[in-house]
Amino acid sequence: MASPSQHHSSSSLKALVAFRNLICPELIRTVHLYRSEGGEVEVEREYVFHKEGDYEEISFCKVFTLHKFEISSHFEGLVNGVWLCIYVFDSDCCSPADIDRLPTVLTLSRNLKLNSIPTLANDLQRITQLSCEVKQCKSESEEDKENRYKNHHMCDLDLNSLPSGLSENEESDQSTTDCSRKKKRRAATKDIASLGLEDLAKYFDLPIIEASKNLKVGLTVLKKKCREFGIPRWPHRKIKSLDGLISDLQEEVKRQEEEDAGAALAVAKRQKMIESEKERIEKKPFMDIQIETKKFRQDIFKKRHRARVLESQCRTLSLF
Repeated sequence: MASPSQHHSSSSLKALVAFRNLICPELIRTVHLYRSEGGEVEVEREYVFHKEGDYEEISFCKVFTLHKFEISSHFEGLVNGVWLCIYVFDSDCCSPADIDRLPTVLTLSRNLKLNSIPTLANDLQRITQLSCEVKQCKSESEEDKENRYKNHHMCDLDLNSLPSGLSENEESDQSTTDCSRKKKRRAATKDIASLGLEDLAKYFDLPIIEASKNLKVGLTVLKKKCREFGIPRWPHRKIKSLDGLISDLQEEVKRQEEEDAGAALAVAKRQKMIESEKERIEKKPFMDIQIETKKFRQDIFKKRHRARVLESQCRTLSLF
């Protein structure tokens, strides 16, 4: 029977799905689908992405290919047990965006250590080539359309002359000024690659757009980093919600201290629990808010709603 490597050498890449281990982030599991004369071949691999030293491929027990692997049922952000899906490529729906969606850790130009594991690096190189080919075909198609449009809409303007009243120096100065205004300072590539979870955690209390500005990276780059660390959604809303509950409980503690010391102690205990939960989410932002906390938050919403209704009724009665 042919080995996976033999299948690989005589077949073409159809799909690649990459997973990161949520418990041990250095472990990366991949599923490769190849087209061959005998049909599709599934190959599952596991690698250790060492922080120090080269990466290595290791032996493992199959997880994803115990049964037929369905590429259509997988998407980036999907959690399967302890594995988080960080990248999905399907050649049947290949697009230039496939390169942009590659996490930094799987980008050959940014992570040179990938060359130490050719079984993965070769397929990533193939994905880059396919995406570039699609991009080139698309640009050529758009260029053909533009040329056809120009042929039907010829203009009589002298394209070698400058616009009305502008000298060559004035035009150059104006264009330089416009470029300098539009240009934004971005972090260097090496700084982006070195961004850690602790760097992102500093801005979890901000919306993702503001966080990207503070980190001096583009929004797309920040989302890619989030996928690398297993963050399916930016946790700003969760953190903001917990901050609101903590603030409400602090006020409630002050009020209860004047009326009932026992009740104040119980409220303070809940406050500490929610503060601990907030710290856990900041360290593991893929975690969801606990069910008990959600119920407590819902109770507060209901109390506020009843208070607003009661206040509205009192105002209505005072008018008569």
